[in-house]
Amino acid sequence: MSLDAACSTRITGQVSGLYVCHACDALQNIAAVKPGAVATCVCCGSQLFRNPNGGGERPLALLIAAAILFFISNIYPIMDIKIAGIEQSTTLTGAAMIFVELDNHLLAAAVWVPGVLIPGIVIFGLLYVLGSLQFNLHVPYAKNTLVLVSRLTPFGMMDVFLLGVLVALVKLVALADVILGPGFYALMSLIIVYAATMSSLELHILWDGLDEKPSDSLK
Repeated sequence: MSLDAACSTRITGQVSGLYVCHACDALQNIAAVKPGAVATCVCCGSQLFRNPNGGGERPLALLIAAAILFFISNIYPIMDIKIAGIEQSTTLTGAAMIFVELDNHLLAAAVWVPGVLIPGIVIFGLLYVLGSLQFNLHVPYAKNTLVLVSRLTPFGMMDVFLLGVLVALVKLVALADVILGPGFYALMSLIIVYAATMSSLELHILWDGLDEKPSDSLK
Protein backbone atom coordinates (compact mmCIF):
# COMPACT_ATOMS: atom_id res chain seq x y z
CA MET A 1 0.00 0.00 0.00
CA SER A 2 1.38 3.42 -0.89
CA LEU A 3 1.93 6.18 1.64
CA ASP A 4 -0.78 8.29 0.02
CA ALA A 5 -3.27 5.47 0.46
CA ALA A 6 -2.27 4.75 4.05
CA CYS A 7 -2.05 8.38 5.12
CA SER A 8 -4.62 10.42 3.24
CA THR A 9 -6.31 13.45 4.75
CA ARG A 10 -9.91 13.49 5.90
CA ILE A 11 -10.92 16.69 4.14
CA THR A 12 -11.99 18.00 0.78
CA GLY A 13 -11.30 21.40 -0.64
CA GLN A 14 -9.40 23.66 -2.97
CA VAL A 15 -5.64 23.63 -2.27
CA SER A 16 -3.68 20.44 -2.90
CA GLY A 17 -0.11 19.52 -2.20
CA LEU A 18 2.31 17.47 -0.12
CA TYR A 19 2.53 18.23 3.58
CA VAL A 20 4.64 16.78 6.36
CA CYS A 21 3.00 16.15 9.73
CA HIS A 22 4.95 17.97 12.43
CA ALA A 23 3.98 15.31 14.97
CA CYS A 24 4.83 12.04 13.18
CA ASP A 25 6.76 13.28 10.08
CA ALA A 26 4.40 11.46 7.72
CA LEU A 27 4.44 12.85 4.19
CA GLN A 28 0.93 12.92 2.79
CA ASN A 29 -0.91 14.32 -0.18
CA ILE A 30 -3.66 16.77 0.81
CA ALA A 31 -6.30 16.76 -1.87
CA ALA A 32 -8.27 19.90 -0.96
CA VAL A 33 -9.14 22.25 1.88
CA LYS A 34 -12.45 24.05 1.97
CA PRO A 35 -12.77 27.34 3.88
CA GLY A 36 -13.38 26.52 7.52
CA ALA A 37 -12.12 22.93 7.15
CA VAL A 38 -9.23 21.35 9.04
CA ALA A 39 -6.60 19.03 7.58
CA THR A 40 -5.93 16.10 9.92
CA CYS A 41 -3.14 13.56 9.74
CA VAL A 42 -4.69 10.10 9.55
CA CYS A 43 -1.50 8.49 10.79
CA CYS A 44 -1.48 10.21 14.20
CA GLY A 45 -4.61 12.35 14.19
CA SER A 46 -2.73 15.65 14.63
CA GLN A 47 -4.00 18.81 13.00
CA LEU A 48 -1.90 19.73 9.99
CA PHE A 49 -3.49 23.10 9.33
CA ARG A 50 -6.84 24.75 8.81
CA ASN A 51 -8.25 26.98 6.12
CA PRO A 52 -9.95 29.93 7.89
CA ASN A 53 -13.19 31.37 6.58
CA GLY A 54 -13.18 34.75 4.90
CA GLY A 55 -10.04 34.38 2.81
CA GLY A 56 -7.55 37.20 3.21
CA GLU A 57 -9.97 40.07 3.76
CA ARG A 58 -10.51 39.50 7.48
CA PRO A 59 -6.84 39.09 8.51
CA LEU A 60 -5.88 42.03 6.29
CA ALA A 61 -8.45 44.27 7.99
CA LEU A 62 -7.27 43.08 11.40
CA LEU A 63 -3.64 43.71 10.46
CA ILE A 64 -4.44 47.27 9.39
CA ALA A 65 -6.20 47.83 12.72
CA ALA A 66 -3.24 46.27 14.55
CA ALA A 67 -0.80 48.56 12.73
CA ILE A 68 -2.81 51.65 13.70
CA LEU A 69 -3.06 50.52 17.33
CA PHE A 70 0.66 49.74 17.33
CA PHE A 71 1.48 53.32 16.36
CA ILE A 72 -0.92 54.75 18.95
CA SER A 73 0.42 52.52 21.74
CA ASN A 74 3.99 53.60 20.98
CA ILE A 75 3.36 57.30 20.44
CA TYR A 76 1.03 58.10 23.32
CA PRO A 77 1.95 57.56 27.00
CA ILE A 78 0.79 54.38 28.69
CA MET A 79 0.47 56.12 32.05
CA ASP A 80 1.00 59.41 33.91
CA ILE A 81 2.46 59.25 37.42
CA LYS A 82 2.13 62.07 39.96
CA ILE A 83 4.35 61.94 43.06
CA ALA A 84 4.65 64.92 45.42
CA GLY A 85 3.46 67.31 42.74
CA ILE A 86 5.89 65.94 40.14
CA GLU A 87 4.22 64.50 37.05
CA GLN A 88 5.92 62.10 34.67
CA SER A 89 4.60 60.12 31.72
CA THR A 90 6.14 57.27 29.78
CA THR A 91 5.56 55.36 26.54
CA LEU A 92 6.36 51.74 25.74
CA THR A 93 9.79 52.66 24.40
CA GLY A 94 10.24 55.15 27.22
CA ALA A 95 9.81 52.33 29.73
CA ALA A 96 12.77 50.54 28.16
CA MET A 97 14.80 53.75 27.99
CA ILE A 98 14.54 54.09 31.75
CA PHE A 99 16.67 50.96 32.08
CA VAL A 100 19.14 52.39 29.56
CA GLU A 101 19.48 55.49 31.74
CA LEU A 102 20.14 53.17 34.67
CA ASP A 103 22.92 51.54 32.60
CA ASN A 104 21.05 48.23 32.45
CA HIS A 105 21.04 47.64 28.70
CA LEU A 106 20.30 43.93 28.94
CA LEU A 107 17.07 44.49 30.85
CA ALA A 108 16.14 47.32 28.46
CA ALA A 109 16.56 44.94 25.51
CA ALA A 110 14.56 42.25 27.33
CA VAL A 111 11.69 44.72 27.69
CA TRP A 112 11.81 46.46 24.31
CA VAL A 113 12.69 43.65 21.87
CA PRO A 114 9.87 41.16 22.66
CA GLY A 115 7.40 43.86 23.69
CA VAL A 116 7.85 46.36 20.85
CA LEU A 117 10.38 45.40 18.16
CA ILE A 118 9.31 41.83 17.39
CA PRO A 119 5.53 42.51 17.42
CA GLY A 120 6.15 45.47 15.10
CA ILE A 121 8.15 43.33 12.66
CA VAL A 122 5.49 40.61 12.71
CA ILE A 123 2.56 43.01 12.20
CA PHE A 124 4.10 45.04 9.39
CA GLY A 125 5.77 41.99 7.84
CA LEU A 126 2.45 40.15 7.60
CA LEU A 127 0.80 43.32 6.33
CA TYR A 128 3.48 43.57 3.64
CA VAL A 129 3.03 39.95 2.50
CA LEU A 130 -0.74 39.67 2.83
CA GLY A 131 -1.30 43.06 1.20
CA SER A 132 0.83 42.05 -1.78
CA LEU A 133 -1.15 38.82 -2.19
CA GLN A 134 -4.54 40.43 -1.69
CA PHE A 135 -3.90 43.17 -4.26
CA ASN A 136 -1.72 41.00 -6.54
CA LEU A 137 1.34 43.20 -6.13
CA HIS A 138 4.73 41.84 -7.13
CA VAL A 139 6.70 43.14 -4.17
CA PRO A 140 10.32 42.12 -3.60
CA TYR A 141 11.55 39.93 -0.76
CA ALA A 142 8.07 38.71 0.18
CA LYS A 143 9.28 35.17 0.91
CA ASN A 144 12.22 36.43 2.96
CA THR A 145 9.83 38.59 4.96
CA LEU A 146 7.52 35.64 5.60
CA VAL A 147 10.46 33.50 6.74
CA LEU A 148 11.49 36.23 9.18
CA VAL A 149 7.93 36.60 10.47
CA SER A 150 7.57 32.83 10.92
CA ARG A 151 10.72 32.67 13.02
CA LEU A 152 9.99 35.74 15.14
CA THR A 153 6.29 35.18 15.88
CA PRO A 154 6.84 32.87 18.91
CA PHE A 155 9.04 35.52 20.56
CA GLY A 156 6.50 38.36 20.50
CA MET A 157 5.37 38.95 24.09
CA MET A 158 3.11 41.98 24.23
CA ASP A 159 0.81 40.18 26.67
CA VAL A 160 3.74 39.61 29.05
CA PHE A 161 4.65 43.29 28.72
CA LEU A 162 1.08 44.28 29.59
CA LEU A 163 1.13 41.93 32.58
CA GLY A 164 4.29 43.66 33.80
CA VAL A 165 2.58 47.04 33.44
CA LEU A 166 -0.40 45.82 35.48
CA VAL A 167 1.87 44.49 38.23
CA ALA A 168 3.65 47.84 38.34
CA LEU A 169 0.29 49.62 38.56
CA VAL A 170 -0.73 47.57 41.59
CA LYS A 171 2.45 48.62 43.38
CA LEU A 172 2.34 52.26 42.28
CA VAL A 173 -1.25 53.09 43.23
CA ALA A 174 -0.28 53.04 46.91
CA LEU A 175 2.62 55.43 46.35
CA ALA A 176 1.43 57.83 43.67
CA ASP A 177 -1.50 59.02 41.59
CA VAL A 178 -1.55 56.94 38.42
CA ILE A 179 -3.56 57.95 35.36
CA LEU A 180 -3.76 55.50 32.49
CA GLY A 181 -2.95 57.08 29.16
CA PRO A 182 -4.19 56.42 25.61
CA GLY A 183 -1.20 54.16 24.97
CA PHE A 184 -2.35 51.75 27.67
CA TYR A 185 -5.82 51.31 26.17
CA ALA A 186 -4.31 51.08 22.69
CA LEU A 187 -1.97 48.34 23.93
CA MET A 188 -4.86 46.37 25.43
CA SER A 189 -6.81 46.68 22.17
CA LEU A 190 -3.71 45.77 20.16
CA ILE A 191 -3.23 42.52 22.08
CA ILE A 192 -6.85 41.52 21.40
CA VAL A 193 -6.68 42.45 17.71
CA TYR A 194 -3.29 40.76 17.33
CA ALA A 195 -4.64 37.52 18.83
CA ALA A 196 -7.67 37.67 16.53
CA THR A 197 -5.35 38.23 13.55
CA MET A 198 -3.16 35.23 14.29
CA SER A 199 -6.20 33.00 14.88
CA SER A 200 -7.70 33.98 11.51
CA LEU A 201 -4.49 33.52 9.54
CA GLU A 202 -2.61 30.40 8.47
CA LEU A 203 0.94 30.93 7.24
CA HIS A 204 0.74 27.97 4.85
CA ILE A 205 -1.92 29.84 2.86
CA LEU A 206 0.50 32.74 2.44
CA TRP A 207 3.21 30.34 1.30
CA ASP A 208 0.83 28.78 -1.23
CA GLY A 209 -0.01 32.24 -2.55
CA LEU A 210 3.64 33.24 -2.82
CA ASP A 211 4.52 30.00 -4.64
CA GLU A 212 2.01 30.91 -7.34
CA LYS A 213 3.71 34.26 -8.01
CA PRO A 214 6.59 34.63 -10.46
CA SER A 215 9.87 33.72 -8.80
CA ASP A 216 11.70 36.74 -10.22
CA SER A 217 9.37 39.14 -8.39
CA LEU A 218 9.68 37.40 -5.03
CA LYS A 219 13.35 37.14 -4.13
